[in-house]
Amino acid sequence: MSGLSALTGSNNYFEDFAVGRRMRHARSATVDEVENNYISKQVMNTAQTHWNEQYLAGSPLGDGRLVFGLVTGSVTVGLASQDTSENALCELGLDAVRFKGPLHHGDTITAYTEVLEAADSPDRDDAGIVRFKHWGRNQHGEVVCEAERLVLIKRRSHWAQR
Repeated sequence: MSGLSALTGSNNYFEDFAVGRRMRHARSATVDEVENNYISKQVMNTAQTHWNEQYLAGSPLGDGRLVFGLVTGSVTVGLASQDTSENALCELGLDAVRFKGPLHHGDTITAYTEVLEAADSPDRDDAGIVRFKHWGRNQHGEVVCEAERLVLIKRRSHWAQR
């Protein structure tokens, strides 16, 4: 085995993901202007809610620019990755993505995960497929993002250092 396998955690192989397991991920992240502006402008998302500081003043969505949903989703999934896909061989899908509430510059996301399914891979005996539900909450505890993610993950029996 490669020395690289020794760098990953010991409790995030396919065998560790029992259906129903829930996790609150250790790290949180504050989303600032840099993340929102860069991606919004890079993909030419011209919605005024992302580019115009005064546009939402006094609105029910709150004052200040909204964070682009794909940034909110990326941060949520990224925060979950150390615990859920450190032993991934590949990402198979991301679906059921929902943005449940606004996120503004300076808001902080904390990510959570539930294991929805765990099944043998039809193509490989050294890995299994896990479906996760991820969600991100802002600093007020409000859910701002939900997504389901399908990941091909190494089996400890084939990949862990002995």
